[in-house]
Amino acid sequence: MNRKSFIITLFFLFLNFFAVSAQESSLNLQQKLTELFPKAIITRIDNLENYTESYQLILDEPLDHKHPEKGTFQHYIYLSHLGYDRPTVIETHGYNTENIKSEVSSLLQANQVAVEYRFYGKSRPNPIQWEYLTNDQAIEDYHNIVTKLKKIYSGKWISTGISKGGETSLIYKSIYPNDVDVAMPYVAPLINTCEDPRTITHTRTIGTEECRTKITVFQRAVLQNREAVLEVFKEYSAEKKMQFTEVPFAEALEYAVLEFPFSFWQWGGKCNEIPPVNASAKELFDYLNKIVGVGTYNDKMSFVYLPSYYQHLSELGYYGFDLEPVADLLTIVKSSSNARFAPKDVVIKYNPKYIKKVRKYVESKGDKILYIYGGYDTWFSCSPTPKPGVDALKMVLPQGSHSTRVKHFSVDDQKLIMDTLAKWLN
Repeated sequence: MNRKSFIITLFFLFLNFFAVSAQESSLNLQQKLTELFPKAIITRIDNLENYTESYQLILDEPLDHKHPEKGTFQHYIYLSHLGYDRPTVIETHGYNTENIKSEVSSLLQANQVAVEYRFYGKSRPNPIQWEYLTNDQAIEDYHNIVTKLKKIYSGKWISTGISKGGETSLIYKSIYPNDVDVAMPYVAPLINTCEDPRTITHTRTIGTEECRTKITVFQRAVLQNREAVLEVFKEYSAEKKMQFTEVPFAEALEYAVLEFPFSFWQWGGKCNEIPPVNASAKELFDYLNKIVGVGTYNDKMSFVYLPSYYQHLSELGYYGFDLEPVADLLTIVKSSSNARFAPKDVVIKYNPKYIKKVRKYVESKGDKILYIYGGYDTWFSCSPTPKPGVDALKMVLPQGSHSTRVKHFSVDDQKLIMDTLAKWLN
């Protein structure tokens, strides 16, 4: 064999070696997952950016972890792999999820486990047995998943989530403080009551007086032009093939108007974009839809959000509508409560102690929690404040919204965030 042939042969041997090694690695991880979750349906899926292997796992999750004999539901999780000794991020989604890479996973170049919340999205049984839709049951889901995966992922563990998912990460931390090394919730509220008054105080005081006045003038303009705006609304729903039988058009319009100040500040509305009082019906509707999203009230989304309203009105707490600025123009909505959107086939009783217990823990004992908030976000009004002596970091982007992420902070603030994570994760 001449030198050239030898080099070519050696090259292909190397290629074959690495191909076999990659296949063995893949089989090895899938075998490990099968051993950890023997009843799960495990399917290889496309990788997210920079990951080497990714899997969808459908678990047979107990409805009641204390009484597994009561049955199971199919629970969807998504695992993205980099290395067994890399940090691992568990994203405690508060709703449904697909396989989406979190900012924390990117920042830490970590493995990721994205867990859909029980009874949401693909993990929703039909019918829902509402008595098993509790935070304690959901936290047992996360605890069991992490406990098993720690047998193969030996690096540091970080929990994260956005909004309700961030709130879930705080609840998880309060119940199993040693499951993860660091919690990093984004824009997570801890709400005191079914209609937490701090959200209304926030919308009445944040920003400038001029902007708040424009918001009220806009709300009133929509209702003063109700019939014309409703016609645009109906044309829009026909175009989008939306049905409004659960919450009829006229009622949905009033709720959207009441929702407007909350969503405006939550999602970073721009005061200079608010249409003037003499705007056309289409301009009024289009802007209302841009900020609130009237599709929230259609039949499909009403069904999708039933679990959320159940949880808010039973354990999590929620916000109430501020009727005062438009009370004289309302013809249908007379209550400030969101109970209108909750499931009708179940009695819901609010537990005022649940979140207060979580708040007490994270504010007084919640070490190694890194909070991310936007200062204009309505839910920021319900954020916890760690007490002096607690080893936590609360970062607030002064005019940030519910979309605030680490990348939106200044270079110095980003350095502080990353240095803090590095210190906590060694």
